[in-house]
Parts: sequence; C-alpha cells; structure tokens
Amino acid sequence: MALLHAARANRVMIATAESCTGGMVAAAITDIPGSSAAFDRGFVTYSNAAKIQMLGVSPATLETHGAVSEPTAHEMAQGALRRSDADIAVAITGIAGPGGSDHKPEGLVCFGIATADRVSTETIAFGALGRPHVRKAACDHALALLHKAVDSFPPQN
Repeated sequence: MALLHAARANRVMIATAESCTGGMVAAAITDIPGSSAAFDRGFVTYSNAAKIQMLGVSPATLETHGAVSEPTAHEMAQGALRRSDADIAVAITGIAGPGGSDHKPEGLVCFGIATADRVSTETIAFGALGRPHVRKAACDHALALLHKAVDSFPPQN
C-alpha cells in the first residue's frame, strides 16, 4: 500500500477516528504486513457518548451540529491526534444508510484530517449507494486523504 510506504518514508504515524466506517480504515491499513511502523491506533466511536468519552468531542458541538457534521469531524480528528502518538489523524462520520433525512441524506459523509498545526474538513455526498457501498467509498476517500496528508508532511530526521 502506497500510503504505508509514504508514511514509513516520512516517519509519520497515523491514527483513525471512525464512526460510519466502523473501523474499516484501520482494518485496511493493518491488513498490510509492517503497518505497525506507521499505524498507531484507531478509535471506533459509533455513538455520541463514545465520541465524547474517547475523543473529547464537545457535547455542545454534537447538540448544535449533530454527529454528521464538519465541526464534529474536526473535533474527532483533533481528539484522535491528541489521544494517540500519531502525527496525522483522519476522522470519518456520516450517514451510511439506509435512511437519512432531507438535510442529511444517505451517503453524506464528513471527514477531518488533523496534524499538529492544522485541521481540515470536508463533506462528500456519495449518494444513496447502499450501506456497504457508502462505507467502502468513505473508507477509500479517507485513505486517499491520509495519503495526500502524509505526502505533504515534512520529512522527519
């Protein structure tokens, strides 16, 4: 996996904070032999209580914006970074389906990427692809975001 090669080359450790993907990103990374050189840990925080307890997401953020929001993804990524030995953390929270609402439809997924000096977020509307396909698309997108972040990370000596 190119992500792990780049992370090892740049001496970057990765953490994940996952909701709708339920650990799929961490599993994709750790399926590769030697991943322990670049993967620190993963947090599966499916419930709001887990987001609060494990990642330090503010209850006010969840109340105001909901679990599926860029502010929540931002705090999840920050929390994973702070509560790990990682240099980069990715967060994923979304509506895998079935269901959703007019405001937050099936396939809406929010992502966060955190490093020591910045956090960026984005939202992707994958559409009503069905639960397995939304989760797979979210996992693949998170891995791509991580790869991009690792590639732009300053090399460590």
